Amino acid sequence: MKTPSRIEPLVTDGLVDSVLRQLMSGKEAMVYVVQCGDEIRCAKVYKEANKRGFHTAVDYTEGRKVKNSRQARAMAKRSRYGRQEQESAWQHAEVDALRRLAAAGVRVPTPYNFHEGVLLMELVADADGEPAPRLNDLSLTEEEAIKYHAMLIRQVVYMLCAGIVHGDLSEYNVLVDSNGPVIIDLPQAVDAAANNNAQRMLERDVDNLADYFGQFAPALLQTRYGPEIWALYENGALHPESELTGIFAETEVAVNLDEVMEVIDAAQHEEDVRQAGRALAAAAERPADEDEI
Repeated sequence: MKTPSRIEPLVTDGLVDSVLRQLMSGKEAMVYVVQCGDEIRCAKVYKEANKRGFHTAVDYTEGRKVKNSRQARAMAKRSRYGRQEQESAWQHAEVDALRRLAAAGVRVPTPYNFHEGVLLMELVADADGEPAPRLNDLSLTEEEAIKYHAMLIRQVVYMLCAGIVHGDLSEYNVLVDSNGPVIIDLPQAVDAAANNNAQRMLERDVDNLADYFGQFAPALLQTRYGPEIWALYENGALHPESELTGIFAETEVAVNLDEVMEVIDAAQHEEDVRQAGRALAAAAERPADEDEI
């Protein structure tokens, strides 16, 4: 097929020999199967921000590191340069996450190069060498659903131990090769320690998995792995092989209403004092003859 314009620089630089076919079109990127020497790989071409369905919402970008203060100021002002830098940071986030997760033993595609907004990475293939299907394209037995669910929950644990939450994990972002699930699509991955939304996102990821696999194995709908995993993480007790039960009971803390009312009364008193001080200051600044008008 004709080489897409965004991939032409990779051909010029010798990173890609030819484009074989388009593999998929997602909300954030186009993916192509490419020939690289003796290997078949895939090239993920990121869509421009105004052409993709998944936006760089502050929920996802919170806590991400930037190169320097100049870049941070430009991104905050949303200048042209700032938007370019934000887009670059969004794309590099996936490359960084893939490298960190691969090193942590998470089943993700191996990244090879990131060049001119194109991520060149491993083609996840089935036993016949064809591109592996997405999880949502499979019809599972109850036994397979339980097996794959357990494998993915363990991958979620590995990810969190590496300090990362996927943030958009579902049956649409998982491929299945001959060895089981492979997690893909990570530009929105968040830093578990630096992002205040990390717990909510992790629990949503886990709920998405339970909802999908629960179609084939209804017992999974009753599990509560999300809060269990986060509680272990928050207490510093989570490690890659932590035993999980899928059972989690919320801790109920008794509320002392008298103490609550004391705090409210104290805050109100402080506010009354501040307001009185402002009134006195305003009166002192008023011209002397203003009171006589």
